[in-house]
Amino acid sequence: MSELVFINNNKICTDSLTVAEAFNKKHRAVLRDIRDLECSEQFRLHNFVHTPYVHEQNKQTYTKVVMTQDGFSFLVMGYSGKEAARFKEKYINAFNAMREKLYAISQPSYMITDPVERAKAWIREQEEKQQLELRAAEYEEKADYVDKILKSPGTMLVTQIAADYGLSAMALNKILKEEGVQRKVGKQWVLYKKYMNKGYTKSHTHIDSEGNSRPNTHWTQAGRLFIHEILKRRGIEALEDIKIATADTEAR
Repeated sequence: MSELVFINNNKICTDSLTVAEAFNKKHRAVLRDIRDLECSEQFRLHNFVHTPYVHEQNKQTYTKVVMTQDGFSFLVMGYSGKEAARFKEKYINAFNAMREKLYAISQPSYMITDPVERAKAWIREQEEKQQLELRAAEYEEKADYVDKILKSPGTMLVTQIAADYGLSAMALNKILKEEGVQRKVGKQWVLYKKYMNKGYTKSHTHIDSEGNSRPNTHWTQAGRLFIHEILKRRGIEALEDIKIATADTEAR
């Protein structure tokens, strides 16, 4: 069996493949369990990340979910039985052991007596400091952009949003359906109840060439950022950057 936990973005994590192996479950069943968790969207965004991986045997690309210790605890809370209890205990021990290891290597350089180890620790500290400064600059830039976008009153069709990621409207609608975000009523995609009243969409009436009218769903900028986070969890990035449609939204 592979290692139960690992370090990802300076957090102790595990993933859905490892959980499936440890608890003797099908991977698709674990993905379903994660999808069906009745947690807040904020908790989900902070503790579960969809990540692409290449299958060792068929070399095809699939999706797994990397989860934090809190995410793991929330997920396996519902797993019962003697065998499940045994693996819960193994996971707890693995998380604690990894935390102790992180604490040991994160000891400040000035507290290390061995000169060689002190020098190594100092170099590591400087590298981490540079990474933190770069990350802080990126977060500040993204925060400014998000604030600008959320203030924009413009809306977008799903076709326009999908194009930013090299997807078709059909493909994006399918992803949103798989994520439990929307369902089709007649010819219109509508949000499930949990996502209504969040300001993600607006309904517009479309008149076709024959004079017939039908409702059509448009996404607000808050909805567009919501979609961006969903696609990001799946490892799908915008073709250039999330900023690509600033001019489009402000021109509407």
